Amino acid sequence: MRRVVFNQKGGVGKSSIAVNLAAISASRGIRTLVVDLDPQCNSTHYLLGDASNQPQTDAYGFFEQALSFQLKPRSASEFVHETPFEHLAILPSHPELGDLQSKLESKHKIYKLRDAIDQLADEYEAIYIDTPPAFNFFTLSALVAAERCLIPFDCDEFARQALYNLLNNVRETRADHNALLEVEGIVVNQYQPRASLPQKIVAGLEAEGLPVLTTRLSSSVKMKESHNEARPLIHMAPAHKLTQEFVQLFEELTAGH
Repeated sequence: MRRVVFNQKGGVGKSSIAVNLAAISASRGIRTLVVDLDPQCNSTHYLLGDASNQPQTDAYGFFEQALSFQLKPRSASEFVHETPFEHLAILPSHPELGDLQSKLESKHKIYKLRDAIDQLADEYEAIYIDTPPAFNFFTLSALVAAERCLIPFDCDEFARQALYNLLNNVRETRADHNALLEVEGIVVNQYQPRASLPQKIVAGLEAEGLPVLTTRLSSSVKMKESHNEARPLIHMAPAHKLTQEFVQLFEELTAGH
């Protein structure tokens, strides 16, 4: 399973969703990999903590290698790092990753990530790809490499308007580059069930026939605490309401697969 977590809007919880679903996957004995393509490095910091400043091999090195011919290029697995959590690994991001974008585009390296993930498929049963808050080379690379697209949505009117453009980008990617790509669902995040506006917006999406997932993720300070401790919720607070919502989301996504 190769799942990309994608939204062109920032602050919708892409990294939190990718990491926590991956951590639940790994906690169940599934060999799981997180690929961090966001130069903000949120998933990398979340899983590696202070050690995120130490990796000598990361997404920057992987894509930089793709720009030059090498007789013995490093294998994809050499850019992957174990995390403190059993069965969970990460291909870390780097703050300067975005500097490579124009060179990668000009040399048509859009399939390099897919090729790398093909190499890693024997080692990892589940792969979660975290993306930048933009539709750019790295996001397109992730969509080309993935089988399923998960879209975080934060119940905002601006987010609703942006959603249609996002879905069009996914459709175009499927038509032009990756016929296997499917929109797995829209994850309603930071949901406030007692507020009328979120209820109205979500009901509107459902009325349009958009693939809104049943599970809602609540807004909670526990998420920020989890970030600060560099420990996914399933390890930091397994009984917490938000953790259990993530477990429910994981089970909703994996049911029938």
